[in-house]
Amino acid sequence: MKSPGAGAVAVIAAMEHVVKAPVWDCRMCGQCVLHSTGMTCPMTCPKTLRNGPCGGVREDGNCEVVPDMRCVWVKAHDRAEHMPLLPKSWRLHIRDLRPPVDNSLAGTSSWVNLVTKRDQQTPAGWIGAHAP
Repeated sequence: MKSPGAGAVAVIAAMEHVVKAPVWDCRMCGQCVLHSTGMTCPMTCPKTLRNGPCGGVREDGNCEVVPDMRCVWVKAHDRAEHMPLLPKSWRLHIRDLRPPVDNSLAGTSSWVNLVTKRDQQTPAGWIGAHAP
């Protein structure tokens, strides 16, 4: 598949940000996993954890770093369980192990990265792990 030109990529990234930022607080990580995290962006976690909560989730379900904020992963789990519009198989994706975020993709369009398969590169040591 031919990659889109730089101008088209910039337009797509801008559109993606306009759509996803106000709805899901998208941080434009370039490797969107909203469908597998109950439509909750894990990059909003102060520790940017992509596979679940840290050991510091408070008893009330709030974040240890930002005590007034609900833990992103508590929210993701609750949403995944109760999202009527998601296919059942997507609800189960919250259990999947995701490779660490590739920070070199920050600020790029996850839509473009998905189509061009740029988001499927995994770090050394993650052979056999499934990309988002």
